[in-house]
Formats: sequence, C-alpha cells, structure tokens
Amino acid sequence: MLTPDQARDRAADIVSRATRAGADAADAVFAADASLDLSVRLGALEDVGRSESEELGLRVFVGRRSASVSTSDLSGDAVAALVERAVAMAREAPEDRWSGLAPQDRLMHGAPPLLDLDDGGTLTPTELRELALAAEDAARAVPGVTNSEGGGASASRSVWALATSHGFAGAYAATAYSLSASVLAGDAAAGMERDYAHHAARKRAHLESAKEIGRRAGERAVARINPGRVTSGAMPVVMDPRVGASLLGHLTGSISGQAIARKTSFLLDALGTQVFASGVTIRDDPHRPHGLRSRPFDGEGLPVSPVALIENGMLETWLLDSGSARQLGLEPTGHAARGVGGSPGVSPSNLYMQAGTIPVATLIEDIADGVYVTELIGQGVNGVTGDYSRGAAGFRIVGGQIAGPVAEFTIAGNLKDMFRALTPANDLEFRYGTNVPTLRIDGMTVAGG
Repeated sequence: MLTPDQARDRAADIVSRATRAGADAADAVFAADASLDLSVRLGALEDVGRSESEELGLRVFVGRRSASVSTSDLSGDAVAALVERAVAMAREAPEDRWSGLAPQDRLMHGAPPLLDLDDGGTLTPTELRELALAAEDAARAVPGVTNSEGGGASASRSVWALATSHGFAGAYAATAYSLSASVLAGDAAAGMERDYAHHAARKRAHLESAKEIGRRAGERAVARINPGRVTSGAMPVVMDPRVGASLLGHLTGSISGQAIARKTSFLLDALGTQVFASGVTIRDDPHRPHGLRSRPFDGEGLPVSPVALIENGMLETWLLDSGSARQLGLEPTGHAARGVGGSPGVSPSNLYMQAGTIPVATLIEDIADGVYVTELIGQGVNGVTGDYSRGAAGFRIVGGQIAGPVAEFTIAGNLKDMFRALTPANDLEFRYGTNVPTLRIDGMTVAGG
C-alpha cells in the first residue's frame, strides 16, 4: 500500500493533469484500503475474506460547470483518459452557480493535528480466528444460549488523500480492528431470541477483550427470552445507548446544509433557538485521539475543530460544505465529507451527547409504567416533518425497575417534541462513532403488538 505522502502526490498529480487539460479548477481523492475479515460459527471457521483496493476520483470545473469521474485502473493510459473524459463531460454539464472548490483563504495549512489513528500493525488470519473463536465461545458459555450466528473479527488499514488545484494537498492513514459475536437463546417451543455485541477500535491495543464481548452478547440474548407485550398508551421511553445514538443521526440530517438549502428539514427555522431541553449539549470532535471518525481535515481541505452543535439545548450551527454555504450566504463549517466519486456532502466526525448528571437508576426510578428500548426496527422517520415511528423491542419498566422483555411494539412521536422532552443519564461511554448516554424521553406514544 502507498504511504500517505505517496497517496498525496498521486492525488496532486492528477489535479495538475486536469488543469493542463483545460480545467479551470479541480480536486482529486485517492483512497487505498487493505482489509482481512474472518468469521466462525459453532467453533469452526466459516469464511475468510481479504480485499485490497486503490481508487482515484477526480472532480473538474470549467467555469460553473463540473463533472466527477473515478477509476480503479491506475495505469498511465487509464488516468490520462480519465482526465480527458472529465474535462469533456464538464464542458457539457449544466451550470451550477453554487459549485466550486472551498474558499482558498480557508484551506488548512501547516502540520495537521496528531490524531494517532494508525498503529502500523495488522493481524494474521490465525490471530483473527483466535479472537473470533474466543468471542463466540464466551457467548455460547452463557447459560441459556442455545445456538450461534457466529463470531467475527477484522483488521484493516486505509490511506486517504485529497489535493486541490488552489493550494491544498494532504493525506493520512488509519487502522481499524473489530470483533463481534451474535448468538441465540431459548428454544423452538418458547421462541428463539437473538442479540449481539461488538467493538471497534483504531488500535489493536484498545480493542475490548473477546471474552467480554462474547459474554455481553450471550447475556443480552438470554435476557430477551419469552418476551411479553406492552399495553398501548403515552409513557416514558428510555433508550439504551446502542439505539439512542440514532437520534443524533436524525439531528445531523436535519441541520445539514443541503436540507436547509432545499427547505426539507423540520428544523428549517431553528438556528439559534431552543431545540433540546436545557442542559443538553451535543458536540462534534474530529480531533479525538484514535477516534473512530477522527480526521485532520474535511473533504474539501478545510481545517476541522471541535464544535458544539447543541449548547445547553440551543442549536448553534448548521453543517455546511462550500456549496451549501454559498447557497445560504454563510461560511463552510469544516464538515464536508466525500467518497471517491461525486461531490462533497456533509458529515459529523466523533459526535456525542454530553453526559447528564443523573444515574440510570435515578432516571427510571419514578417511571410507574414505561419501556426500555434496546432495538429499533424500520426507518419510519420523516425528515421534513419530524414525525417519528419505529418498531422496537426491549424491556418493560414497572415501578421504577427494569422488568421482563417485551417485543413487537412501536414507539412514536415527533422529533421536535422528543428532543425537548429528552433527559440524558450520566453513563456516557465512547464506544462507537456516535455516542450518547442512556436517554429518557417522556410522553411518547407506545403501541403494543
């Protein structure tokens, strides 16, 4: 695999070729990845897969016209043809008054932040197999577990580079390791229930132990055996951190520049207003050392920095790439994200809701009748209106205590109301790309199956 410096030079070279071929401006992305994935089931190796890829993406501008092309054929002839094709396509494209590279005076210069994303290592198939087997064995050892969907382990290393024709060139490398187990509990007569556990880390040394992952998967599956049904009505809903993080995805989708510019967001006029309850703060931190979504610069070459999206309940900013910023008459926020092909969109990095001050036990102790949700099903969320309705499974809350498992129910509300009625517990852990503590939302509509 190329080094970051080599990847940066490769991206810069194709940008130079594009401008020499007649493009007024251009940017290019080079991405390389090597990964090894392995799965086991019932103590036996089930699958091993290795992939290696190198891709190059080019975006060119001729005036306000633009075109994007990509290729995995990096031979000299193929790259030359790619450049000529991109420029020819741009000359025929419709004009877009908002298109263009990021503002030159905003580009990142100087040394990038040290994010510690690459441990320089890898794992052999034998090492991955031992990890996956250990996770599955630990899960199957939990009393009540009766079958297994398997254990999995993976290791990868990637390099990502961006270069622009107006002065930016940068690249970085990152490693990633993951481990998971998924098992079933119960029997055919009482019904089988499935659950899982997984963990991912940038550095091998930070990966959670296989035994802990497996034990958690087994205990979760067993706890779901013989689920009951919930009664319908308005009641408090408590979301496990595994599923509560999805609410932040709905938030970022609604405050993206594209949604605001197109007027397709339920938070269209909410900037600078109270969106969440007082005390709720949501931050985005691209500089977290060895974070799963850390990055030294955004998808347009702009510097990135920690920022509060929500501060004490107030909506502080949109998420803007350069195109949507121009359309709204604002400045880009350093949240541009892009793949090898196409134009930039926006994406947060290490997004999290700040922990509250209330322990989980205290958060639920006054709930006479409610539900604790550990799984969400379906995609019933309307980003234009904020209407929210999703299938769910989890546990009843009775008399302030988590009681027996329940399944096949629906939770519904409107995200505007849900955000304002949300209370975070104090149990925040940084385990995923997006992290939240346990969340309580009062007044949701629960419909039993």
